[in-house]
Parts: sequence; structure tokens; C-alpha cells
Amino acid sequence: MDQDILFRNNVKVKGHGSQSIIFAPGFGCDQTVWKSVAEAFEKDYQIILFDYVGSGRSDIHAYDSKRYSSLAGYAQDVLDVCSALDLKNTVFVGHSVGSMIGTLASLGHPEYFSHLVMIGPSPCYLNDPPHYYGGFEKEDLLGLIDMMDKNYIGWANVFASTVTNNPERPEVKHQLEERFCSTDPIIARQFAEAAFFADNRSDLIKVTVPSLILQCSNDIIAPLAVGEYIHQHLPNSMLKYMDATGHCPHMSHPEETIRLIRQYLSMASIVVSLAGRGAHF
Repeated sequence: MDQDILFRNNVKVKGHGSQSIIFAPGFGCDQTVWKSVAEAFEKDYQIILFDYVGSGRSDIHAYDSKRYSSLAGYAQDVLDVCSALDLKNTVFVGHSVGSMIGTLASLGHPEYFSHLVMIGPSPCYLNDPPHYYGGFEKEDLLGLIDMMDKNYIGWANVFASTVTNNPERPEVKHQLEERFCSTDPIIARQFAEAAFFADNRSDLIKVTVPSLILQCSNDIIAPLAVGEYIHQHLPNSMLKYMDATGHCPHMSHPEETIRLIRQYLSMASIVVSLAGRGAHF
């Protein structure tokens, strides 16, 4: 076990069970966002939590601006963690850009993963008419980056409100804003550029790991058309529409998030069991 990697990414291992679940945060967040959801699986699974380098309690000294200038660097971190813990056939649960980081990781080493669970994923945030609408024009995202430079605290307030899009749960917006503000603005800016200007649409067709897409209602960051696009282009995928509103259902609607993940994994377990008995589908 590589202790340097576990320290670098502040890896925490909890729970019981022969199969593991690794939870990957979204942009600007750390492993604490998974508290409610992860705890629900501790009885039956080994739970693996980590922070991206530059976020949470990761080793800030390990941050490399070149490595983390693209999502590939973050995907390599996931692979490093899987290798350090000698994981095989683990369930990967990723939020937002964490979903695409998991997708890239699965292309590098599919044997590490049994299933991908994508919560509010987006392979490309930019509109590319007439066939793709990611939700944002380039000017929108450039304005977002510019605001991060000029008024980071103001940006954190506005972006947290946009992401949650759930006035009935102000505490979730506050929690998200706190996490944004606890991140080094320079690192946050580079992560934002790597995430929001990435285009992983062409990677979807290459994925061999079965996947669940959880699509939220009224999600400004990853709108309905994006979830449906991923489902159409991602082999062996299932799309579930959530009642949860906004972009962070694992924080705002943990019960529904837990239920849908459980249903998917239970169904997957039954399919594997039947296949092992020689059943044909």
C-alpha cells in the first residue's frame, strides 16, 4: 500500500463488506460532501473517500499545475488510489465533473471498476449547436473565470446559488459556498478551466463499464438534454430521472440518492448472479 498516495489524497477507508465503493467529489468540493450518502453504505460495503489534490485536507504541496491542467491528472489520481488500495471491481460514484474523471479513469483501467454511478454528469458544458447543448455559451464560462479572478468570494456566493438552484434548502448553498471559499483561488480557477472547458463527448462510446446516470430536475449545470445525450452515447448505461432539484442531490436529497444507487446495485447484483448460473439475456 502506497502511503504517500493515501496521504496525498487524504484517503479514508471505512465500512464493511467485500465490495468497495469509491466516492469522487465534484468541482470545488471535498470528501465531506458524501457524509450522508457514504454512511448509508458502510454496513454492506467498504467505503473509500478521498480529496483531490488542492482540495479538502489533501497534501497541497503535491499540487502540480501542469498535471492538473486537465481532467487526465485528476483521473490519474483516482487510478493511483485504486492501485494503492489494490482495488478491483469497485463501484465508482462521482458527482458532476467527478463523473467524467471516473469515466477517464475507467478507460485507463476498466478492471478497477464494476460500475460507474454518475450524479449530474456532463461531458461538455459548452453549447455546440445544432446537435449538442451543454447549457453554456463560451462567453458565460469566460465570465465565470473572470469573476473568480476579480472577486472570488462574490463568485463563490453566486456560483453556489446557481449550482444548488434550491431556495428551499439554503443550508446546502451555504455548505457549498464554504467549501468553495476554503479552496485556494488559484487552484480553484485552474480546476474550473480544466472542468468547464473539457470536451469528453468522444470518450463516452469507449466506456466498457456499466453505468447509472442520475439526472436531477432543474439542474442548471447539467441540464436534462445533457443527461439524455450521455445515455444515448454511453454503452450499457441506465438513466434515472430524480425528483431532486439542483445539481447536488447527494447533499440536498441524500435519501433519494441512496435509494436509487441501492436499487441499481441490487439489480446489477441479480444480473451477475443469474449470468453466473448460465442465464441468457
